Amino acid sequence: MNILKNTVFNGSKILTRCLQITLPRNSVPFVIESEGRIERTYDIYSRLMKDRIILLMGPVNDHVSSVIIAQMLFLNCENPTKPIHLYINSPGGSVTAGLGIYDCMQYINAPVATWCIGQACSMGSLLLAAGAKDMRTALPNSRIMVHQPSGGAQGTASDILISAKEIEYLRTRLNEIYVHHTGQPFKVISEKLDRDYFMSAEEAMEFGIVDKVEPHSGSTPTLGRNK
Repeated sequence: MNILKNTVFNGSKILTRCLQITLPRNSVPFVIESEGRIERTYDIYSRLMKDRIILLMGPVNDHVSSVIIAQMLFLNCENPTKPIHLYINSPGGSVTAGLGIYDCMQYINAPVATWCIGQACSMGSLLLAAGAKDMRTALPNSRIMVHQPSGGAQGTASDILISAKEIEYLRTRLNEIYVHHTGQPFKVISEKLDRDYFMSAEEAMEFGIVDKVEPHSGSTPTLGRNK
């Protein structure tokens, strides 16, 4: 439950209206900003986007991909030189949805700084690695995992063969992307991605997925938004 105060000026009189709101348990948090006598209310994601922060929290799917791409395109139009910060805590998900985000990151002019908070697995690790040079960061307790794409197929033998060829194509393409962003040889990438390969933040830095590990500090971290 929250109390909102809305101040309205009526001539020489000042009227203060209080609005009581009860929020559902799973609702999106919101913040209130005051500028002089003016108050503005934002949902937390819109407020973060004002600071050019985009969140990828949870599985990668078509809906999440569409939202992130739209945010990136908007921020790029707003300022094509100022960095966008993409925070990742994802177990992975759809390869095609993730590649849509990846292509948008490479297409726009604004550099995209990537941050791993929690985990960046599967497609999440590829997006983490795809950040701008020297702007890929993991927090100390992050876990990063890479592996080859997987999928199922049913139908006729011809249909199954077509699906298998598509998975093999995606496997090769993802390996090439990891090679490009990590600097590792294709053979090393192929071997590591053959099975689930987990890394700590430091190991991911050695592997070339991130450029640095952000240490904890005694003060409240800015999480890079002012860098």
